Amino acid sequence: MTLKTLLAAVALAGALAMPAAASPEFWKSEWPDTNFDITNVESWTEILSGGPPKDGIPALSDPTFIDAAAESRLGDREPVITVEFDGETPRAYPIRYLTWHEIVNDEIGGIPVAVTFCPLCNSGLTFDRRVDGRVLTFGVSGKLRNSDMVMYDRETQSWWQQALGEGIVGEMTGMRLEQLPTWMESWAEFRARNPGGLVMDQPGWPRPYGANPYQRYDSSRRPFLYNGEMPPHGITPLARVVRVGDRAWTMERIRTETPITEAGVTLTWSEGQASALDTAEINAGKEVGTVRVRDAAGNDLPHDVMFAFAYHAFWPEGDWMLGN
Repeated sequence: MTLKTLLAAVALAGALAMPAAASPEFWKSEWPDTNFDITNVESWTEILSGGPPKDGIPALSDPTFIDAAAESRLGDREPVITVEFDGETPRAYPIRYLTWHEIVNDEIGGIPVAVTFCPLCNSGLTFDRRVDGRVLTFGVSGKLRNSDMVMYDRETQSWWQQALGEGIVGEMTGMRLEQLPTWMESWAEFRARNPGGLVMDQPGWPRPYGANPYQRYDSSRRPFLYNGEMPPHGITPLARVVRVGDRAWTMERIRTETPITEAGVTLTWSEGQASALDTAEINAGKEVGTVRVRDAAGNDLPHDVMFAFAYHAFWPEGDWMLGN
């Protein structure tokens, strides 16, 4: 069975099982400490099983790092999530690892962070893990909503929507994580700018790091395990868009018009970054390029490079910045 066939079978099985399974009564044996009486989810049928159970995709905590100059396993075009805090050594978190773990709980300069990546939405976000004076540690629930990863915190067992950084089930419902200004770029870009930087070392799990288990996903006609509306304006569901707040620019427009300065932000595009969701080997993926988002003073801004269907699902009234 090919991976594509397997994913289709899992999607069909999940869709068929959902009407009976989408209920706290069904989930409580696995989530006995989650308060399902508190939620902002309108219907439990919005939440689907992605296949793996709770922690079936193992989030990482306290990763180890090596000098960028000593890293020889990463291809130049492979994407990494870059975290650069003032006064701290820049760090790169390779997507080849996040593809298999989705969340890395770390601490940089006294700031507890969660570096996250949802392959099904291409959403790579970094959050401050502090909420109301508490430091939370995040894991992967195995659930999806609008095809986006539902995270959970180990302290209260509340569920969180990764794309929003918002609690959606349990004690933390309605709470928001602060999104930090990080970005996705190629390994070569990070290394050239930060020769003295650090890169997350390969985790000690038996995974085929560097391989893409979602081959040709970003060329698919439809998203995986998604039943919502498709994006407007003729934009294909798996086209990449850059979200800043509740506004979105298509990657294609940024690529062809770079730089774009609108709504108080400047967006630039540069060549060299491979898609992590195309070919079997991540480094050989098609060109998607790197986008940087800055304010008028040149400061990096929090943003997300996500698929158009996910933006429309979570920001249905959002502004599509289509230009003239």
